[in-house]
Amino acid sequence: MDMDILMAPIIIFMVIVAPIWLVLHYRSKRQVSQGLTEEEFSQLNDLIVKADKMAARIETLEAILDTESPEWRGKHERI
Repeated sequence: MDMDILMAPIIIFMVIVAPIWLVLHYRSKRQVSQGLTEEEFSQLNDLIVKADKMAARIETLEAILDTESPEWRGKHERI
């Protein structure tokens, strides 16, 4: 009697859940191994360009602040 109660969920798991789980697992593994798509690579390059521009702007702003208000760093530094 106890084995019959356990066999039904095990059979359902093996017939329905396990195959779906395996298919989804290997599909995600394949997508990860393929790397970036062209669109993702393009977006990554755009973000790199924007980050470089932003870094240059920050350096320029800090240089301006250093000349106009030399003690600004001490006032606005975070611990």
